[in-house]
Amino acid sequence: MKNPSEKYRFDNYNYIAIEGNIGAGKTSLTKKIANDFDAKLILERFKDNPFLPKFYKDPNRYSFALEMSFLADRYQQLVDDIAQLDLFNNWIVADYDINKSLIFASITLQEDEFRLYKKLFRMMHKELPKPDLYVYLHQNTDRLMENIQKRGREYERSIQPEYLQKLNTGYLNYIKSPLFENVKIIDISSLDFVKNRADYLTVLDEILN
Repeated sequence: MKNPSEKYRFDNYNYIAIEGNIGAGKTSLTKKIANDFDAKLILERFKDNPFLPKFYKDPNRYSFALEMSFLADRYQQLVDDIAQLDLFNNWIVADYDINKSLIFASITLQEDEFRLYKKLFRMMHKELPKPDLYVYLHQNTDRLMENIQKRGREYERSIQPEYLQKLNTGYLNYIKSPLFENVKIIDISSLDFVKNRADYLTVLDEILN
């Protein structure tokens, strides 16, 4: 089949963020788009976070440390990578948006911790460029659990469906608010854009429609 870049054009975008719940496939889609359309790729560095395995074992103890470390790392990465956009990649696609920090923190933190967290988040958020387009990949909880089990990350084995459902609700409530613009919500619960080329093209159609 022909390269999708011959049909699909991202010329109107400088910066796209692809988001979704844990196991939704946002990193896989981001990599495919960056490869097919010569974009600068920004991937979240969650594997380097020492608090993540600890959080899944003891959420109450490590939630604040985890959310603060993620916020700091996401902020630094976006500042560095977007500022250093090279001449050969004229646009950016990332597999996360900084606002996910606020969504996760609203679920994992205690009320007093979250108030402090929001103050720090808002100070950092003002300094960051905003995506031209925010793509949210929605999958139902059962499919998310299947995907998480398939990729076999040891520290994710304790993730419960209730936690994923809270995140789904948190994402949807946030991106449907009047303050959030330029959003595409794509339900991919019945799609497999990694193995099925037609499904991948369907997602591209949805993004650019």
